[in-house]
Amino acid sequence: MSLLYKFEPLLKQTLWGGNRLAAFKHLDMPVDGVGESWEVSDVEGSVSIVAEGPDKGKSLTDLMLQLKGDLVGQKNYERYGNEFPLLAKFIDAQQDLSIQVHPNDEVARRHGYRHGKTEMWYCLGVRSEELGVKSDKRPMLYCGLKQEITPEEYARRVADDTITEVLARYEVHDGDMFFIPAGRIHSIGAGCLVAEIQQTSDVTYRIYDFGRRDKDGNLRQLHTREAAESIDYTVLPDYRTLYRPLKNVRCAVARCPHFATAVYDLDQPMTLDYRWLDSFVILMGLKGSATLTADGQPYSLRAGETVLVPATAKEIKVKGTIKFLETYI
Repeated sequence: MSLLYKFEPLLKQTLWGGNRLAAFKHLDMPVDGVGESWEVSDVEGSVSIVAEGPDKGKSLTDLMLQLKGDLVGQKNYERYGNEFPLLAKFIDAQQDLSIQVHPNDEVARRHGYRHGKTEMWYCLGVRSEELGVKSDKRPMLYCGLKQEITPEEYARRVADDTITEVLARYEVHDGDMFFIPAGRIHSIGAGCLVAEIQQTSDVTYRIYDFGRRDKDGNLRQLHTREAAESIDYTVLPDYRTLYRPLKNVRCAVARCPHFATAVYDLDQPMTLDYRWLDSFVILMGLKGSATLTADGQPYSLRAGETVLVPATAKEIKVKGTIKFLETYI
């Protein structure tokens, strides 16, 4: 059993994908049109493979079957069985994504899915020119309703192309964080580079797609009826997660029944103490680099990389100048 795990990135080509992930992830290969890099995934058909170490070549499913609670924590194993419960990814949007919504667990199961999808975004303010990409667009995204609407108005606005008029729109800055519970309408906009944590689910209901066509020239399928069943029409004054960024301390940014996430911005050594935690931990590098030491063995973590820490690892020493996300259940 390895002390820490890195996986081969699962690169997903999309209609809206860009070409920044190669530079961000330090990949020696072209990745034009790649919208997502799945870092830790147990989604059927897209299961992560260990990239290095004594378990190289094993799948995340293999690790779950072999290690069970030693990998994910005893309570998590009792709750989820042999399914790894979270999906971690990086997203590069060269074009706007569709306006969409995800179902909660109850609605998803009615439609034959195992789980719904609650997720969160951490926005990276990487300048396009730093990654060799020219862009004059200010990154933006939609998250939540800015005014009350009825289900009838929702259907009308989808039909007459005005649905975006009732959505809260945000310009994206480095460190912006958005929590998107199942049922909240949302869309990542052109120019955004995002780290995403979500339930292990790939179910998305597309509400509106700006009249976009697929590679064969066909209008992309909408899921207006399924989305209507899932939408939460609650209106909030602000959908951003407000937190105070601090150096060399843990800054909590999300907590829900599905995951808890914090951001670290370190330029001093720190020890991550997990002796109290009965869970795996996912560490996602956002900026900079560091050495992680577990039980005397060093591992590297830098921007664009992700490390899975098994539940049996109780202490990680971090040394370097790095910003990263920490997620567990």
